[in-house]
Amino acid sequence: MNRSADKRDRENKARRLRNRQTKSEFRTAIKAFDAAVLAGDKAEAEKYMKLAAKLMDSAVNKGTIHHNTSDRKKSRMNLKFNKMA
Repeated sequence: MNRSADKRDRENKARRLRNRQTKSEFRTAIKAFDAAVLAGDKAEAEKYMKLAAKLMDSAVNKGTIHHNTSDRKKSRMNLKFNKMA
């Protein structure tokens, strides 16, 4: 490979790791939210719903996920949360 291809490869590896960590963080928050919903713990569910929304918004701003994906996931979480009442 030439120098520019080597640099591109290094950049892509760094981005891939950053994107993977960003996705992992909000997926973990969503799983914690789902567990709280199953347990019936409304306060805990609300805490993780807010955290997941914040992390997804951050991922959207970084360009890791599309804003429609984030909006869809947040909408589904809100539906689950509202059904808890």
